[in-house]
Order: sequence, then structure tokens, then C-alpha cells
Amino acid sequence: MPWSPRSRGPLTAVAAGGLCATLAACGAVTDGSAGGGSYPSGPISMVVGQDAGGSTDRIARAVADGSKGALGVSMPVENQPGANGAIATQQVAESDPDGQRIVLLNASLMTITSLVVPEEEAVTLDDLDVVMGLSRDDYIMVANADTGYETVEDVVADSGDITYGTAGIGTGSQLAQLLLFDQAGIEGREVPFDSGSPALTAVMGGQVDVATIQVGEAMPQIEAGTITPITIFSEERNAYLEDVPTAKEEGYDVPVAQYRAVALPEGAPKEVKDTLRKGLEEITASEEYKRFNEENYLTPVEISGEEVEKEWARLADEYAQQVEESGLELGEAGE
Repeated sequence: MPWSPRSRGPLTAVAAGGLCATLAACGAVTDGSAGGGSYPSGPISMVVGQDAGGSTDRIARAVADGSKGALGVSMPVENQPGANGAIATQQVAESDPDGQRIVLLNASLMTITSLVVPEEEAVTLDDLDVVMGLSRDDYIMVANADTGYETVEDVVADSGDITYGTAGIGTGSQLAQLLLFDQAGIEGREVPFDSGSPALTAVMGGQVDVATIQVGEAMPQIEAGTITPITIFSEERNAYLEDVPTAKEEGYDVPVAQYRAVALPEGAPKEVKDTLRKGLEEITASEEYKRFNEENYLTPVEISGEEVEKEWARLADEYAQQVEESGLELGEAGE
């Protein structure tokens, strides 16, 4: 689906003394729209570009659970899967910049998927204002327990006969897996799935020998002994799997992770962005949200929108350089 930026004109702030007094009493702010009013003026829609039940969806619902207390309104979650979140992100970017419609972003959409799709279809942050970063979800390569694989060297030994699952073309899962196999000299057949959940099911059932998925998806089956952790693609060891070596420790330069952030359409008034940011900060500081992170094996990366944009731009350049140097063709998976 082509990425179609939409121009927007400046917004004019209107305020009245009596209205401001009312808003101050209830903790709201003027939204800067031509008609005045308050923000939030009603439920805030949180749009998610992935199916219900996955890591991104669970994070969105954890944020939404705290919205009533922090922002005074509910935050219904809308799942609009497709194209690694591109469809949902484009829809939000083209919405009115009033803060009533926001999106939970996956970094891989901007940093990796853009390496696969034509330039005119690549989703960027140009039409969005990132409000705040939330967390990091590390990727891990796991093996079906019946294979007997415990290390990368075990997988190398079976080079040529390996089948491996990824979460789909243009995902961090695919990039991490292909970079590792390229650097380790492993030959195999890729089986791309639509997300991490079916890739996990496939490796559990023996349809593929190994798969790269997110730690939060893998942990229950690792703990059950159904799958075996092989290596993790983070810069340092994951706090929840301290015995699992990183790919970098094994001698492979494959630092790939999934990051998530909240954004709204570009052009929202400062008051709206500030109110939303403060609400998100209150939600993420709550004991309930901290417990959610721990229960889902997420690493907090609660940084400003400006820091998110700078860091994701760096990752995009790094990934592009790695793909170019290795000669990988991410769009040819399964062919």
C-alpha cells in the first residue's frame, strides 16, 4: 500500500476564561483545535497493526488499562493487522492530529521493512510525532527439543539440512536469523510465517528445526522444555535468560531487537502531546505496568520521542549497512 503523506494546515488555539477554569479543575488542557474543547475529549483509540494476542497487542492493552486513571478516559485497542503494521500506521498518520487516535509502533516497520518494500511504499516517521518509547523485546533463536541442538555450533554441523522459521519478510526475526546464518556459513530453507506465534508453533511441532522469535513469546515453552534456547540477538545477555549467550558473544555481529513506541499524527498541538506524554509516563511508572513488563519479559526503554526517532534512525542505517555488506535479499525468503 503506497505511503501517502497528507498536508495539514496550522491549528488555531481558542480559549475562554470560563472554559479554562473548568478544564483546570478536571486536569484537562485545551487541544489547540479551531473549535476549542479539551484533551482528551473522549476515548483515545490505540491502533495496533498486529493481531490480537501477540506481544505488540499485549503491550497496547497494558497501556490502555492505565488510561482511565492517568488520562481520565478509556483507550480502546483497535487491531488492524497487515504489512507488519504499515496499514495501521498509515491510517493513523492520515487522521486528524487531535490526539484522539494514536498508534503503537514497532521499530522494525521503519528500520527493517523499509529495506524490503519499494521506496514509495516505505513507512517513515515523517508524518508522525513519536510521544514516548516503551520497551525492547529481544529476539532469540530456539530449537525443537527433539533436534538435540544446544549451541550455534550444533546448528552449523547440520548445515544444508536445516529448516528455519521467521516471523515474516522484513521483520527483525528474519533479519537476525539470516545475518546469523550468513555469518556462520549455515545453509538452510527459510519458512516465513505471518508472526512469531505460528513460527513458535511450527518449531514446537517439528515443522521447522529452529526459529527466531521474541523472548516473550518463547519463554513459556522454554520453561516447559518444549524448545531449547540457542542464542539471543541482544547487545548484552537478557536479564530473564542469563544463561543464554548472545550472538555477539558467539562471534557473530547480529544485534537485532524489537522496540516499541507510541505516536500520533504529525501536527498535534504541544499541549496535546504533553498531556499524552505525561499520561503515558504515569502509566509506565505504575506498579501494574512494571509487573506487566516483568511477566512478559520486556526490557523498559521509556525514552522521549526525540530519543526514539534518533535511535531508530541509527538502527535503520546500521541494518541497511549490514544487509548491503552481506548481500542478503530479505524479500526473497522461501524462494
